[in-house]
Amino acid sequence: MAKTTHHRVTVQFGDCDPAGIVFYPNFQRWIDAASLSFFMQCGVAPWRELVKTHGIVGTPLLEISTRFVTAATYAEELSIATHVEEWRAKVFVQHHRVTRGETLICEGRETRAFVRRDADNPDRLRAIPIPKDIRALCE
Repeated sequence: MAKTTHHRVTVQFGDCDPAGIVFYPNFQRWIDAASLSFFMQCGVAPWRELVKTHGIVGTPLLEISTRFVTAATYAEELSIATHVEEWRAKVFVQHHRVTRGETLICEGRETRAFVRRDADNPDRLRAIPIPKDIRALCE
């Protein structure tokens, strides 16, 4: 079974549209935060440290998909359960389930890569093989 972490969010009034429904891009923002929280909860050092030890500047998003099931509104507590669904050579796929209690609000998948700055052109980022030590912490 894949290691799963939980990231909690309290929906604020400003997260909602005029009808009081969470504006959909906020789910992407919270899922992005849950992605980083996953690594931190697994014991991976913050990016500012990984750049020193591995040259890794982060895990940029390559692809995202989200399926919405029901609405959420302000003052609700949401939980985002995150795990790595698939490890590939240079990318990984995270699965996120956003729930309110037992109710599924939405679920999404993100494809990301660990990247370093290109040695020949520091303005470019290059995907690197998944570091074995990081993967071990997250499995």
